[in-house]
Amino acid sequence: MKNKFFYPGDILLPKDRFDKWAVIACDQYTSEPEYWAETEKLVGDAPSALKIILPEVYLTGDDSQKIEQINKTMVEYIKGDIFQSFDNTMIYTRRVLKEGKIRHGIVGLIDLEDYSYEKGADTLIRATEETVLERIPARVNIRRDAALEIPHIMLLIDDEEKTVIEPIAKESEQLEKVYDFNLLQNAGSIKGFTLGDPQITHIKEALGKLYEKSNDGLLFAVGDGNHSLASAKECYKQGVGPRYALVEMVNIHDKSLEFEPIYRIVFGADESLVDDFIKAAGGEYYGEDAQKFTIIKGEKEWEISVKPTGSLSVATLQSFLDEYLKDKNDLKIDYIHGTENVRKLCKREKGIGFLFDGMKKSELFFAVANDGCLPRKTFSMGLADDKRFYLEARKIK
Repeated sequence: MKNKFFYPGDILLPKDRFDKWAVIACDQYTSEPEYWAETEKLVGDAPSALKIILPEVYLTGDDSQKIEQINKTMVEYIKGDIFQSFDNTMIYTRRVLKEGKIRHGIVGLIDLEDYSYEKGADTLIRATEETVLERIPARVNIRRDAALEIPHIMLLIDDEEKTVIEPIAKESEQLEKVYDFNLLQNAGSIKGFTLGDPQITHIKEALGKLYEKSNDGLLFAVGDGNHSLASAKECYKQGVGPRYALVEMVNIHDKSLEFEPIYRIVFGADESLVDDFIKAAGGEYYGEDAQKFTIIKGEKEWEISVKPTGSLSVATLQSFLDEYLKDKNDLKIDYIHGTENVRKLCKREKGIGFLFDGMKKSELFFAVANDGCLPRKTFSMGLADDKRFYLEARKIK
């Protein structure tokens, strides 16, 4: 087995106004267009990652004109005096989250040959959650002719002894700092430092040792951005994209990482949905292994308890919803971060919200190595504002 798992790359950063350049991942605030409208207002006419991504809130049946404009803007940014280039390097990131916790990461390249999103894959890099195949074509269309990649992908390593990233973090003040700014909409702040040969060599060697101790050859589990990574893999397979992809690597044992459930709202539904869910689960159940759900409808909240049909509460619920929604085109499901966001949306819109207990992060690598992918949208690493912002870019055409 090769001992190279993570690679330096030629990384592009804006020359100035980082605060207007960096924006949150495109799959956040999908039911809150007002968030994105405010982001547009804050960015204004400045060069911004916002203008070279397509937030999912704006996805329609035909996004060809939007994608064409995105690709045009990428070329304009490359030809213009927008970027500074940091060649053959990695970047250590120090993200201060909204509530003050610090998350450490390393931005670099992975080989798409090492990655599969198929359930049951035995590759070095694996999806943690079920990949929704219907979401890939739109992202492939965006990436197919893109001159730049600008990722929100986050890969997790299971490094309990903190041998890979944390030694770099301890010496960060001796590294070259390339950005230090506050993120939009009160989402915290971030610093970035380029790595030299000694730090890059350390990372490669430490990852090699970590691989030797890995469970079933699993070194990286995709924590965020799996559909973007899957789209990069598809473009590579089709011969319209590069073999390598830019990502951020984070230790699952980083103290800042908290796994949050991703809740469900079914818009347009009424209480009959809840009755059907209970019926499908075999009726109300209060045994020791019962799974509990808080149901929200408008101002009303109540709790139900059912017998598990999946090992996780989200698996029990999602398997029911997948079947239930197949022939109900008047209903729409959305995946929401944060209990208060669920409550707010259920008060504002007609629908039924489901709250439930989440998965512990210590269970993730074992579950992926032994059981394959978890149900889609099982967990989120932190709240919406903790998500990775688009920041580092790379020329791919």
